[in-house]
Amino acid sequence: MADKIINLRTARKRRDREAREAQAAENRVKFGQTKSEKQRVKSIKELEVRRLDQAKRETSDQNGE
Repeated sequence: MADKIINLRTARKRRDREAREAQAAENRVKFGQTKSEKQRVKSIKELEVRRLDQAKRETSDQNGE
């Protein structure tokens, strides 16, 4: 009886926590982007919108003026 006594509730919680952490790591790889990647994509989209707005022709709706 040299084995260490363990609390089964604690062991079960540890096992569940490790399973959740493994699932979270898998999801980060599958779906995740870093914060800097998200900011870069957002700034590129904003730049494209500004360029598109600058390229628009202004038309007047009054009698073809």
